[in-house]
Amino acid sequence: MIIVVLAVILSVLIGFFFGIVYRKKIGEAAIGSAEEKAKNIINEAIKTAETKQKEALLEAKEDIHRNRTEAEREIRDRRTELQRLEKRVIQKEEILDKREESYETKEAALAKQMKKIEALESEKQAVISEQKRLLEQISGMSTEQARAYLLDVLQNDLKHESAAMIKDMELRTREEAEIQARELISRAIQKCASDHVSEVTVSVVSLPNDEMKGRIIGREGRNIRALENLTGVDLIIDDTPETITLSSFDPVRREIARVALERLIQDGRIHPTRVNDMVEKARKEVDQVIKKEGERALFETNIHGLHPELVKLLGRLHYRTSFGQNVLNHSIEVSHLSGILAGELHIDVASAKRAGLLHDIGKAVDQQLEGSHVSIGVEIVRKYKEHENIIHAIEAHHGDVEAKTVLAAIVQAADAISAARPGARREDIENYIKRLEKLEALANDFKGVERSFAIQAGREIRVMVRPEDISDDDMIILAREIAKRIESELEYPGQIKVHVIRENRAIEYAR
Repeated sequence: MIIVVLAVILSVLIGFFFGIVYRKKIGEAAIGSAEEKAKNIINEAIKTAETKQKEALLEAKEDIHRNRTEAEREIRDRRTELQRLEKRVIQKEEILDKREESYETKEAALAKQMKKIEALESEKQAVISEQKRLLEQISGMSTEQARAYLLDVLQNDLKHESAAMIKDMELRTREEAEIQARELISRAIQKCASDHVSEVTVSVVSLPNDEMKGRIIGREGRNIRALENLTGVDLIIDDTPETITLSSFDPVRREIARVALERLIQDGRIHPTRVNDMVEKARKEVDQVIKKEGERALFETNIHGLHPELVKLLGRLHYRTSFGQNVLNHSIEVSHLSGILAGELHIDVASAKRAGLLHDIGKAVDQQLEGSHVSIGVEIVRKYKEHENIIHAIEAHHGDVEAKTVLAAIVQAADAISAARPGARREDIENYIKRLEKLEALANDFKGVERSFAIQAGREIRVMVRPEDISDDDMIILAREIAKRIESELEYPGQIKVHVIRENRAIEYAR
């Protein structure tokens, strides 16, 4: 058994040995073949590298040759350009040298001419001095006197030219403006056909007989005292037969007193209690009339959205007169005229009619408040939130402030048309005479005026001037100055024509 085992082990060892030997031979053969292949590959790689190296060297030589050729060509081009520029610079230098020589020649010539001019200037000054001396000797005037004389002549010439220019421009402007204004105003007046009859405030109550005076006075004057206390109106009972005069600055109070007194006379029962009842009834009746008149004004002018208090104030104008003209009717007329003029000028007609209707609203309460009716009216319409354009038109309708909008100018024109046309207003003889005297006195204040005459109810003034003091050119300037002073110092309706008259007379006697 042991022998078998040993034999097996031995056989295994022998087999392992022979395997090792066989593998070694096979490995050596493979290694030899691989080394040979590697040598061949290396040799081929060396040959390829040498070939590529030669090709790269050839390409590099070609690039170098090409770059050198391009650089040489660029250098040649630049050298050629530099030579060309050098030639141009040399040519310019030559031209500048020639110009310099020419300028020097001209400068020398100019210097000679300047010397000649200076010599001539000296000669001229000497001649002028000699001429001045001769002129002073011939004329008998010094230089200052001659200068003053020439300035005076020049001033007169300029004055004449300016007067002629002013006259020409004024005539041309006035003609154009008057043509357009006449067309607008005539169209407006033709379209507005309102009444223009002057009204007189009722202040006299007729009595059926003189016995009624005693009944109105009452025992110890209690009836008349009650009536005066309740209405705020003074009752004047004098020797005038069958009449009683009512006196009050407030037209509404005067109307209430008139209505109450007429009702008492008709009723016949006159005592303090009855007076109180009649006054209350008259007040309510007058309030109703005021409301209706305000609504009538809105209806006739087609104005909407007016505050109720403004409507009442408009109604109060029914009892207010100005120079005999009913203020409410005047306001309605101004509203119509303003609307027509606004339509002609393509302005908002509704705003123009509204401003025209409200322009005299301050006259409704001007007896109760301090200030002009313009300022009072402005406060009233501002209180009731009217538009600023309406407020400005009311403020400017008498020229208290400058009219800054077309609407304000329209209201001014409409107010002047309504107030100035014949029959619209009247004034008492005393104020009329004072206005004419003031107009004449204003014209007589100017230097050179001999006499002046106000004619055409104060709508024209003729000014006679002394011909030795006022020239024909001065007449134009004088007329303008008088007109400006009238505009600034006087209040008047419409316009006043200033007519300056200068008369020359030559008188001689044959002996």
